[in-house]
Order: sequence, then C-alpha cells, then structure tokens
Amino acid sequence: MKSPNTHRGAALLILLFSIIFLVIVGRFLYIETTSTVEGVDLEKWAEKARTSSYEIDATRGKIYDKNGMVLAYDRPTYRLYAIVDPEYSANLKDPKHVTDPEKTAEKLAPLLNMDAEDIEQKLEDGRENGKFQVEFGSKGKELSQEKMEEIKDEDLNGIQFKEEAKRYYPNGMFASHVIGFARSVEGHIKGVTGIEKQMEKYLKEQKGKISYERDKYGTKLLDPKEVMTKPDNGDNVYLTIDQKIQTFLEDAMSQVNEQYKPKKMVAAVMDPKTGQVLAMSNRPSYDPNDLSDVDNWYNDVISYPFEPGSTMKMFTWASAMEEGVYKGSKKYKSGSYQVTKNSATIHDYNQSWGKISYDEGFQRSSNVAAAKLMQDVLGPDKFRDYLSAFHLDQPSGIDLPGEETGKILYGRPIEQVTTSFGQGTTVTPVQLMTAATAIANDGKMMQPYMLDKIASSETGETIKKGKPNQIGTPISKDTAEKMRDLLGTVITGEHGTGSDYKINDFSVAGKTGTAQIPGADGKYMYGHNNYIFSFMGMAPKEDPELLMYVAVKQPELKGNETGSEPVSHIFKTVMENSLHYLDIQPDKNNEQKVSEHTMEDLSGLSTEKAKKKLEKTYNNVTVIGKGDKVTKTIPEEGTKLLADEKVMLVTDQPVMPDVKGWSLRDVHRLAQAFDLKIETMGSGYVTKQSIDPGTSLKNNGYLVVELAPPQ
Repeated sequence: MKSPNTHRGAALLILLFSIIFLVIVGRFLYIETTSTVEGVDLEKWAEKARTSSYEIDATRGKIYDKNGMVLAYDRPTYRLYAIVDPEYSANLKDPKHVTDPEKTAEKLAPLLNMDAEDIEQKLEDGRENGKFQVEFGSKGKELSQEKMEEIKDEDLNGIQFKEEAKRYYPNGMFASHVIGFARSVEGHIKGVTGIEKQMEKYLKEQKGKISYERDKYGTKLLDPKEVMTKPDNGDNVYLTIDQKIQTFLEDAMSQVNEQYKPKKMVAAVMDPKTGQVLAMSNRPSYDPNDLSDVDNWYNDVISYPFEPGSTMKMFTWASAMEEGVYKGSKKYKSGSYQVTKNSATIHDYNQSWGKISYDEGFQRSSNVAAAKLMQDVLGPDKFRDYLSAFHLDQPSGIDLPGEETGKILYGRPIEQVTTSFGQGTTVTPVQLMTAATAIANDGKMMQPYMLDKIASSETGETIKKGKPNQIGTPISKDTAEKMRDLLGTVITGEHGTGSDYKINDFSVAGKTGTAQIPGADGKYMYGHNNYIFSFMGMAPKEDPELLMYVAVKQPELKGNETGSEPVSHIFKTVMENSLHYLDIQPDKNNEQKVSEHTMEDLSGLSTEKAKKKLEKTYNNVTVIGKGDKVTKTIPEEGTKLLADEKVMLVTDQPVMPDVKGWSLRDVHRLAQAFDLKIETMGSGYVTKQSIDPGTSLKNNGYLVVELAPPQ
C-alpha cells in the first residue's frame, strides 16, 4: 500500500513540471508572436547575421601642375591573405583553401622575404584555431602589381589578394614640401602635410558600400536584398607650379646640394604680376613615397623665419623714395655710425669707402648708408609704417598650411637701425617675396598663391579657381621703376655686389644678402661659411616677368669661394632657362625670339610626310613606332608649344622609344598617351628604362624610369 506522502509528492512534481512546461510554451509563443528576445528583434538579428557587406573603393583626387602633369595619385597595391578554412571548399570541385601549407610556405618565402617556417606556422595555427583566413603582417601588405602577379603565377591554392589604394608621387622629391603627403588612416587616405592637407576637403574620397544576404558559405541567396551606396571620388587639384620651371629649380638645387653640402637651402619663383608661385623647393628635402628617413618635414620657404640681411635694404630705400626724401647723389661718410651716445656702433663690412653717395652705398650694400637713411632722413616711425605697408609684420596668406611669420624687433633705437639692413628682425622667404612684388609690379603688391583650380574628377567642371589678389600698394609706379633701376646697378654697376648674377639675354634687378646666424649662445657666429647667403632678383628689369629668391645656409666653401657662387648658380640657371621657356622677349635686339606654335592635326598622314612637315617648325621630332600612318601626335592637336620642345608622332604600329636623355615631362606625356603606369626614381633626365626600346607599346603597361641631374 502506497503512502499518502507518495501521492502528494507525485502531485507536486506533476504540478511543478506543468508550470515549467507552461512557462516554456509561453516563452516560445511570445517569441513566435513578437520575434524578440530580451529586447532583441530576432528577425533583424537573423537578417544581420546572414548579411554581408563590403566597401566599394573610391579614388582620392589627383594633384596636377598647371599644365596637367600628374604630381600625386592613388596607386593600387595589394594585401595578401591565405584562406585556411577547409569548409570554404567543401562543396567545390577545386579547393579554394590552402591544402599544402609546407609547399605554400616554400613558394611564398622568397617572394615575401620571409622564412618558410614562419609562413607554415601561421598557416597551421590559423587552421588549428578555426580561423577562416590568415595574413602575413607588413610583409604581405602594399605589394606592387608586379609582385602580386609574380605570386599569382605560382598558382597556390587559397592565396588571395585584396586591392588597396596607396598615395603615390611619381616624381619623388619633386616639390615634395609643396605637395606634401597623404597616408592611409583606417582605410581612408588622408592628407598630412602640404597641398594634400590644405585641399583635403576637395581631394578626399567617400567609399561606397554594397550589402546583401548570403548563406554560411558566403553565397548570395536567391533574393539577396542587395543595397548599394555609390562611391564618391575626390576632386582634382591643379597647382600653379610649372613642371618645367620646378624641374629647373630641383636640378640646380640638387647640384649645389651635392657640391656645397649646405645646412639648408630655400628657393622659389613667382610671377610678380599675379602672385602665382611657379616653383618652390627646399633642401633638405624628402621623397614622399619613402618617409623612413626625413631630415626636414617643414616647408622652409613659408615656415623658416630668419634675419634676412641686406635684401631688406631694398625696402628701406624704396620707403625713402616713396616718402620723397631720398636723394641718391647726396653723400654720406661711410665706415661707421653710432645711433646714440651709448649705443653700439654700426660698421660697414669694408670698414670705410670714405664719402660716397647713397646710390653707391646701395650698390656696395653699406649698412651705414641704410642706418643713416632710416634714422636721419626717413625717420624710425615712418619706416615702421612702411614695414607694415610691405606686410613684413604679417603672414602672406599663401594657400599652404604651416605658414609662420617673423618678428619685427623695433623697441630700442639700435633695433630700429639694425632692422633697416636686415639684422635682428626676422622674416620668412615668402614674406620677403610678397613685399618684393610691389617693386617688380609697379607698386602693386600681390598675394602669393598655389591653387590654379579645382576640377571635378567626374565631369572636369571647374569647382573653384585661384585668382590674383592685390593686397596693397605700398609704393607708386614711379618709385617701383626707380627702385628697379637702382637694383639693376647692383648687377651692372661699377661697385655692385651682384655682378655674379648677370644672365645672358636678360637684364636683372636684384639685391644680395649676407645674414649672420645666431649661435647656441645667442651670439652671432663667425667664420667663412657661417652665414645665410641670399639673393632676391627679378627679370627682365624694365618689366619683370619672374621674381626669384634663393637662400643658402652655411655652404661648405673652399679656398677663395664666396657665398654668391652657390646662390648665383641656382638663380642664373633657373631664371635664364625659365625666361626662355616662357618665351619672354630677350633684352638684346639681335637675339632671336623664341616662338610659340600650335600643334596641328596630322592623323592619317603618312609617317614620312608628317615628319618632314613637323621638322620645318620643330627641332626635336621623334617617331613612335614602325607604322606607315600617323594616328596622333604628342602633344595633341591644338597644344601650344615651343620650337625646341619634343614632338612625338605616334604611328599605327607603336613601339617603345629609347627615352634615355628625355625630360620627365616628355616621359609623362608618352605615358599618358598610352595609359602607362609610371614609376620614377631620382630627378633630372632619364638614364634607364624598364621597357626595352622596340618593344610593342600596349595600353596599361608598367614603365619604370631612373633619372639623374644633367652633368
């Protein structure tokens, strides 16, 4: 006979299990009707779990020079990864995962410059830990197209590549401080310095996105519910930099850098009538493609304030002329000048030339002349007003990031006097050049600028246009003309300090500068090399088309060499070549004018007939190919060019020409015509090429050229 307690226990168990059953059934019914668990929408959770999404790459805008030569663009690189999950190939005839880790490691090791054992270990660990794929760190990233294709040729199961963009600068250190550089940050390329940073708003790209539903193997469902957001490419930026003039400058500075090994060099070329910066460079410089060893990140033309030395005197004399108190023939006693009874004494570098005129004092770069002219003739208060009128106490406003300004040291009488000849007070090169545009441009002072235009990468439509901006008129046209005449005597006068700066065919107006450098103890350094040697020049003197500033800090001078030798080499090389390139009329009447011509349409003509026709006008005609008919010309029809520029006739059977000795500009023209991906090493003119002459030229090829400065 069963105990009553047994019946009661059974009843309680039945009741308990009934309650649990009802709770579970109720929970299922709740989930079924509401599709939520703990506030989580299960339908959305399941949809998210089976949804894959990936980004659609967009391209950052390109940077061009004013003539359309590419200075920066996105270049595809490749990231290698290995699929190690066997389930990925479960339903496939051919395996899509790594089936033989040992063999795969042996093949990849020499291509990735890794140890085979390390690669094999990564593959084995990934598979044992249930990973879908593994990567190989920095060794497997940023692979070139050539390396990627080399690995693909090994036909290794499970080895895949993801294309990624990397910012590329085809001309190496060409204008690198101006262009700056950009780097990948969380999958997006972002400008860090220079134009890349300044124009980030326009250059930046916006990636697109595709999402779809798939099964656990990644295969799209029959109804994948695909959603796509279109990518937005960045806009293209065109600079005022002229590739030809910039190349003249880079080559000249590289030669001086190699020969004299200065601590620092800065140089820039401007159009004083518009404010366009046509070239700008610094040393030390760097290659933005390789940031592993950079000595100087800063664009010293805009960010390096220093005591300018005697180039400041042009503004002292111009101020006195404008004020109507300057008498060039009036004489003063050179040698020394004491500002006040207890102040330091100002000395001329040659001690004394006796009694000379203020005009001669300017030619000789007399500090005493500057001191007397400012203190006794013009007056400190009036001179301070002109320093502001020339904007020497404020930034130029150039459209580059990181501009610094100097400091006008003008508290005590001795500081006011030393400012008149460029000592104590500091300015940047771009501040000096901005002020000098007033002298070169008939009194009108122009703001320097780098942006020519911004254009849509999709339509080519101009979005923004750079334009000249007059920011002041510190002197009159008459004063500017008189000042240029006086500056001309520095070059041609009997006592001028600038005779080394004469150039063929064109008259020059300019002023030399030799600035002392404060040492670590705050005192000025002494010694043959311990100066900043500089020159501000404009040409042609009567109507300047170009304004150029060069400064070289502490060059290694030998024997009787003077500081003007490295500075004048840069100035003369760049200025003379640039004026001819720009087709500026030489000053001498017997000089032949360099003419500009328009390329005509020669397509369809026989190669021989077209060549003879071009050779009547142009001095350098090259035939690209072995065909009998011309398909196009480089540059294309309607392009303006000089008689000495290279003209290319492309035939119906194009082959790679021998480009040794070609300029970088001409190589880029060829590359653009055939959509060649180009990589350059060095600067100057071509010495080596990766595609052999005579090889059939095909679109989308890959060309590497090495360049070196002309000997």
